[in-house]
Parts: sequence; structure tokens; C-alpha cells
Amino acid sequence: MREIIFDTETTGLDNRADRIIEIGGIELFNHFPTGNVIHIFINPGDQKVHPDALAVHGITDEFLKDKKPFAEVAEEILAFFGDAKWIAHNATFDMGFINAELARIGLPPILPERVVDTLSMARRKHPMGPNSLDALCRRYGIDNSHRTKHGALLDSELLAEVYIEMIGGRQAAFGLSTATSGQNGRGDMAEEDDVVIASVLERPRPLAPRLSQSEAQAHEALVAKLGEKGIWAKYGGPAAQ
Repeated sequence: MREIIFDTETTGLDNRADRIIEIGGIELFNHFPTGNVIHIFINPGDQKVHPDALAVHGITDEFLKDKKPFAEVAEEILAFFGDAKWIAHNATFDMGFINAELARIGLPPILPERVVDTLSMARRKHPMGPNSLDALCRRYGIDNSHRTKHGALLDSELLAEVYIEMIGGRQAAFGLSTATSGQNGRGDMAEEDDVVIASVLERPRPLAPRLSQSEAQAHEALVAKLGEKGIWAKYGGPAAQ
């Protein structure tokens, strides 16, 4: 299962007039980061960065003037997302801008069923809040000390860690695991009917026992004292013979 954790930075808050100036995304496969990312700065045309927005992300008009407009990077963005879920914190905001940009160049919107809002997830999981990205990082012990300003890729990286914790931590991906010798070309993970399947590698030689001979003899002596009704008698040793 592919998911893309993403974030945008914009010239302001109104998606009818303001524009996306940065998008960053992290690919997850079965809830694990693959290392594939997207990070693009975008020229907003005639729309200038609002001072309030500049104070949040620090991206200037001067920095953006030589970047490509959205129309020239839309294909790259859509190809990266493919058929994956779009996952964002306060996704209503980000998707409002994404779909407004797509509409401007005559492309269809991203449908709501493909979108996951981690802010809504957090509000259900932690109804007393707070549920900002910074607050969730503190709640889950995720280091965000390097986040002095908002940035689409940095925020996506932090949100990916938060999202994994909210769905049960890194072990969540193995919740329905079963052993198999099959491979799927992505390492040792495969997916069948939404069930994660993890292949198990066997050692060519078993590890040497860590129990010393004297410890083994002491254990056998203890088991012998338990008598034939002792539970250890069922597993071999002097009491079972």
C-alpha cells in the first residue's frame, strides 16, 4: 500500500487568489518510508508572498522568481503521487490549494476518498488536544528542534513519523503479518488483499547456545525435583524420561 505524506507552503491563506510555492512529499510503503521524496519550489506568477506567510516559511518572492510555474511541474507531482493516498495535516487547506491549482490548468481534482487528514485523526485520538504538528511531535517524543520555520519537506518528514505513531507505531505494519518465502521486488515485504506479508530469512547455521553446561545441568537437576507432574516434564529432560 502506497501513501504519500505531503505538505505545501503558499503565498497566503486564500486558495482563490494565493498560490502554492512549495510542495514536499515522503513515500510510504506499508507504513514504512521508502526513501523516495518529492520537493519542488514553484513560481506563483504575479501573486506575491504575503508578509504573514513569509514570517511562517521564510520563502521570498526573490527566491521564487526563477522557479517553474505549477503548470510545468504538475505532471511531475501527479506522477509521484500516482494512485497513492494523499496524507496531510489539516488536509482541507492543502487540498484546497492543490485542487485550485489543478483547476487553473484544466485538470480534474483529487477526490476526497483519496485524502487522509492527520489533524482529524489526531482530534479523534486526542480529543483534549493540542493537535498541531509541533504538539504531536512533543506527544510522541519526535525531535523537531530543527524546525525553526515551516518547510514542506521538513514538515512532511515530521508528519510521517507522527502518522506512523498515530496508527500504532512501527510495529503496526506487522500486525497482520505471516511468514512467506515470496518476494515482491521491494525487499522482504509483499501485500495480498491488504494483509502485509513479511518473508522470514533463515540463518545458514543456528546460533551457538548461550547456556553453559553447568547452567544446563543445574536446570536439569531442578526439573528432576519437580516430579513427573511438573510442567517441564512435558518438554523433555530427566523428569520426562
